[in-house]
Amino acid sequence: MRATVVDLVTPHLLRVVDLASQAQRGANVDWHLRDAVSATVHQLADQVNASALLGAYVDGLESAAGQAPKGHVVYVQALRAAVDTTRRLWRDER
Repeated sequence: MRATVVDLVTPHLLRVVDLASQAQRGANVDWHLRDAVSATVHQLADQVNASALLGAYVDGLESAAGQAPKGHVVYVQALRAAVDTTRRLWRDER
């Protein structure tokens, strides 16, 4: 069985989207969000195609933020924080 970018990235992306939804409902997810992104970067960085995987992850987060309904400010902020954290961790990881 051959794993694709989508197969590897989607579970990580959905975890962050779920956390952003919880944040929109009022939950304090800052620590959980940082932990999820950190775990994702470390897991995907071990793959041969890490750049493609992390690029797809960031693209997915940005796409989810761009498609957010109007008024979901906290949701968008959580997703953008995840993007910023991913980029910072990936830069530090290399």
